[in-house]
Amino acid sequence: MCIVAIAWQLFDELPLVLLSNRDEFLARPTEQLHQWPDQPIYAGRDSQSGGTWLGI
Repeated sequence: MCIVAIAWQLFDELPLVLLSNRDEFLARPTEQLHQWPDQPIYAGRDSQSGGTWLGI
C-alpha cells in the first residue's frame, strides 16, 4: 500500500510539501525513476504489477 500526503501553499517558505511511502517488500521487483516508453509518465515502475507509487 502507498501513502501520499500533499501540502499545497500551506507554508510560506515551502510552497509544496510532498510525503510518500511505498510499503512493499524490499525484494519486490521495481524499475528506477525513468521516462516510460509507452506512456507520457516519468516515474518508477512496479515490475510485478506494472503500476507506480509516485510519478509525473
